[in-house]
Amino acid sequence: MTDRFRDIPPLRTLPYMMPAAHYNPVKLALLRLGSPLELELPKLGLALVLDRRSWLGLSLWQELLPMIEWTRFDTRGRRGLDQPVACELRFYHVHAGLLMRPALEALDEALRERLAVSGRA
Repeated sequence: MTDRFRDIPPLRTLPYMMPAAHYNPVKLALLRLGSPLELELPKLGLALVLDRRSWLGLSLWQELLPMIEWTRFDTRGRRGLDQPVACELRFYHVHAGLLMRPALEALDEALRERLAVSGRA
């Protein structure tokens, strides 16, 4: 699903250190629930498509256009599960930076719910 957006250039691309507290639950959910994993965050107007290469946030209000993406995760040199993971953060919308933190927090909650429902928490 995320490949159809590869022709849309991001407005801004930044290096980012993904906190382990956000990275590890997604990695676990992908292993337990399969990949890609799609989640809706209706309060933020986002649909998230997660796979091992990319976490793409799509607007639920604008025909599923990309808003924000975390990609190019680099775990080389990571010494433990408590260490952050270097990645690339791409903003596709002028206000995507405002969504970054709330999206990660809502993602954590949605993953906990999905894992609990599946009995794989």
